[in-house]
Amino acid sequence: MLADGTEVPLLGLGVWQVPDGPECVDAVRWALDAGYRHIDTAQVYGNEASVGKALKESGVDREDIYLTTKFLPRSKDPVHEAEESLRRLGVDHVDLYLVHWPAGGPEWAWPGMERAAELGYARSIGVSNFNTDDLAAVSAIAERQPVVDQVHFNPHAFRRALLEDCGRRGIALEAYSPLGTGSVLKDATVAEIAADLGRTSAQVLLRWCIQRGIPVIPKSVHRERIEQNGQIFDFELPADAMARLDGLDETGGTGKALESNWW
Repeated sequence: MLADGTEVPLLGLGVWQVPDGPECVDAVRWALDAGYRHIDTAQVYGNEASVGKALKESGVDREDIYLTTKFLPRSKDPVHEAEESLRRLGVDHVDLYLVHWPAGGPEWAWPGMERAAELGYARSIGVSNFNTDDLAAVSAIAERQPVVDQVHFNPHAFRRALLEDCGRRGIALEAYSPLGTGSVLKDATVAEIAADLGRTSAQVLLRWCIQRGIPVIPKSVHRERIEQNGQIFDFELPADAMARLDGLDETGGTGKALESNWW
């Protein structure tokens, strides 16, 4: 449950770096077929039209799907860009609309985000790649507070200070790259825990987030992996495994969303 009273499914499919076209359509369709009800895209990904096509073809009721897109901050107007996203997606609203990163300063886009919500284009609004200082800056000027900060988060990037700050502010931290774009799957500790539990390394990493109540949006274009990644609600990581995974952090428990900005 988010601070605004809406609910976000803990497991979603992310489509970062998935080309617009059949590959994206198939991935979203396979995820929905496997029971996923949370799809995450962005204006900068260039694949909103394919996501919309998959949603329409799936036959799943729109109200049963939690749909996220993100405002590209090098654009000028979050309201106009939301309208364009809705057109490409073929829907009349998204469930969550995020400022994709704090380029130009963390506050400037927020009034436009609030306006997009007022117009009904988004049920919830939030941010992505915002540090603790960025969250403080937005919170200071917001009439409507952000309810999500979507950041790079996994056992190698256990941003404990940022997670704690989000908790104090009533903001849900959401994890992208929960598998470290594949790199954390190779970790020996992760592999050992997975073998002990008879699970895949990906399932262990996703479960590590889920047990903290952190929504996760792993990306895959392979049907078998999408289905495997969805099978994380029928087991629990024991406390010692959680502690071992916590100990893999390479960030020093940072309050930063990223070690270095790409913008």
